[in-house]
Amino acid sequence: MEAHERIMESDAPGPSSRAIALSVLLSSRRSDHSLDELIEQQAASVSQPRDRSLVMELVYGVLRRQETIDWRLDAVLSKPLHRLPTVVQILLRLGAYQLLFLDRIPASAAVDESVRLAKFYAKQLGRDWSGLMNGVLRNLIRVPAPPFPDPAVDPVRSLSIRYGIPERLTERWLDRVGLNEAESACRASHRVPSVTLRVNANRLTREEFLERLGQGGVTARPTIFSPVGVVLEEGRDVTSLPGFEAGDFYVEDEAAQLIPPILDPQPGETVLDACAAPGGKTTHLAELMGDRGTIYAVDRKTSRIDLLRQNCGRLRVQSVVPIVGDVRNPSEWSGMIELGSNLRGGALFDRILVDAPCSGMGVLRRHPEAKWRKDSLAFARHQKLQAEILASVATCLRPGGVLVYSTCSTETEETEEVVSRFCQAYPGWTRESVAPWLPTAALSFVNICGALSTMGNECGMDGFYAARLRKKEG
Repeated sequence: MEAHERIMESDAPGPSSRAIALSVLLSSRRSDHSLDELIEQQAASVSQPRDRSLVMELVYGVLRRQETIDWRLDAVLSKPLHRLPTVVQILLRLGAYQLLFLDRIPASAAVDESVRLAKFYAKQLGRDWSGLMNGVLRNLIRVPAPPFPDPAVDPVRSLSIRYGIPERLTERWLDRVGLNEAESACRASHRVPSVTLRVNANRLTREEFLERLGQGGVTARPTIFSPVGVVLEEGRDVTSLPGFEAGDFYVEDEAAQLIPPILDPQPGETVLDACAAPGGKTTHLAELMGDRGTIYAVDRKTSRIDLLRQNCGRLRVQSVVPIVGDVRNPSEWSGMIELGSNLRGGALFDRILVDAPCSGMGVLRRHPEAKWRKDSLAFARHQKLQAEILASVATCLRPGGVLVYSTCSTETEETEEVVSRFCQAYPGWTRESVAPWLPTAALSFVNICGALSTMGNECGMDGFYAARLRKKEG
């Protein structure tokens, strides 16, 4: 790690939004924490909502458009951007993002603040980079934007620069699905997501919830595919929405809302949610069961199980039993499960949901930092973990029971390969098409193998995958 990457927020020149954004972007390079977590940690001193919003805009904006920004900067730099100190690179990106994409910020303010921050870090960097900062950003204002690379000549670079996706990912998608679908995937990963809610159907209907939002001055519309989803027309603090404290809704992408119905849990059944926290799909399962039955929600981290408990409490869900443990090691958690009288053959569960840990390639628009955190071996590592989880829980399902395997990944190593290899290794299982459990409007997302796949959709949803498996009787 370079010495200047160890700069802490406490060293920054006051709690300005740009200084905090710089600190968060530096931290994201060496941390596994999400951007939301890093912003929460480092923007605690920011009391004004407008300033906090600017921090989020800068951090997410720079990471969403980094390839585009770097391409524009390289055109006005005398040396490659990657050869500059990391702090200088990020400061240039922050300044460039404001100049290129934020019309409401005066160019002079973007340049002057970037120069000021560069001066502040001169001692730590062993050199004052403020002159370069000033010259480069002012040249960026003066020099016209060059045309994007021609996709017919260099499609990998063209998609990368146009949509802010690293070349290793654009090349991967081009090789797998061709130019048109790869561009759809890039475009979907590049878009700023809307705020989507899942209405708690055990408390009220979607129509009633939309009416309450309208009475509270909140403009919203129903989702296209999920029968319980609502999309806000403009972003806002969800904790201030009508019905938040009462548990009327949960913040969840529309594609994620399609997965629990594929499991089709019934009232009175015993269900395992094998990778449960923070509880979005867990609480949805409970709603589908009318909160009657038992859902054992397992997750490895106590902090994440605590968050699941909070969400269950707010949504008034009673049927969930949270358990801390590694689902790959039943000895850690099976002792907390009481066998129900409806179970057969000594197996524990009627249905199992495995919403497996993955690369998150389907939710890059929400977690743009993941584009640079995943090396070429990450997919193989995730696949090994996913296979271990499936093998562990397979013995816990009763004969005739159903298991749904899902990920927020678009990559075959984490989706079809995992399911196909599992079925080969365990011949007592069969695949079932997910189509009967999807709304008619969503049937276009059923792939040739009968699984749900929303990769590269043009409907404003994340990229999710789900396959339905049944354990044979006898």
